[in-house]
Amino acid sequence: MTKYNEAFKRQLVQEYLAGQVGTRALSERHQISHSTLRRWIAGWQHHGQAGLRKKHETYSAEFKLKVLQRMWRDELSFQRVSALFDLREANGIARWERQYHEGGFEALQPRRKGRAPTMSQAKPPTLPPSVPVQDRSREDLLKENEYLRAEVAYLKKVRALRQAKEQSAQKRKRKS
Repeated sequence: MTKYNEAFKRQLVQEYLAGQVGTRALSERHQISHSTLRRWIAGWQHHGQAGLRKKHETYSAEFKLKVLQRMWRDELSFQRVSALFDLREANGIARWERQYHEGGFEALQPRRKGRAPTMSQAKPPTLPPSVPVQDRSREDLLKENEYLRAEVAYLKKVRALRQAKEQSAQKRKRKS
């Protein structure tokens, strides 16, 4: 998606507000989407210069619910609600609505971005070094053996997945 600077947006909005040209002709002249231009105009009319600025914000679940309730109460479109609440993405409101219908208020809670933290590696159950192997109980030895087998199986699986990934990458290189 092409990004436009604030001065360009302001210039187009002011051309439209001068009343000499309509949104369709203006959007065709500058080769931008008609709906994008309408969104800029609505943002300018509701919020002035601030309605054209880039905005990266995380919204609370309460705010999202307030936006949805206003949209439903007044039967507003996603575009109209995004202009009223100074939101940059109308399709974000559609996502909020879908999440609310699927999971209720809890689904609107902001989520952490990025990859989930990895699990910490469990250490093998070992006895203090002062206990010789001959003196360890059968149960302790069986537990350690079970742990070591699981570790080996895990490492084999990781190795197999890595090899499969490398092979698929080589196949893609050959096809290119």
